[in-house]
Amino acid sequence: MRFGAFVYDIILGKVSAQKPMEQAAWIFWLVLGVGLIIAEVFTLGFVLLWFGLGAIAAAFVAMIGGNFLLQFLAFAIVSIALTAMSRTIFAKYLSHSDEDSLKMGMDSLPGQIGTVSVASKGALKEAAVKVFGSTWTAFPVDSETELVEGEKVEVVSVKGSSIYVRRIVNELPEWRKD
Repeated sequence: MRFGAFVYDIILGKVSAQKPMEQAAWIFWLVLGVGLIIAEVFTLGFVLLWFGLGAIAAAFVAMIGGNFLLQFLAFAIVSIALTAMSRTIFAKYLSHSDEDSLKMGMDSLPGQIGTVSVASKGALKEAAVKVFGSTWTAFPVDSETELVEGEKVEVVSVKGSSIYVRRIVNELPEWRKD
């Protein structure tokens, strides 16, 4: 018997008659599949469902008489294919970008307007700026601008426990000057 014909017979399950244990293999795969699908309810990863469906596919192959190699191949191929497809679909349609997320705490400060409560002093032009009711140590972005008490400033960035600000100019934008 040629090797190719032998492999073909193994794949079709013609090499040996099924034993009682092999006849009950579909029950094993079905119990495994249902167990994995139920376990998916208690996890956050959304992966066990695909392996459960792969086990159910292997149970189907076992029911129609496929040998263990075919059963395992059905389980592996279906599970991996479904996992890969779901990951690409989820990554494409359910992506979590920073633009869509709600910014909280100090992440929400850039772009906000504050009021200088203590004028700048020292070589670094350190000042105190009140933003959203909290007083922050502030430095001008250009490190040359003097911050005057009572003026409005815009928060440009947050570094550690300090904010970097720029003075708001009360001029109209170019498009409004006409």
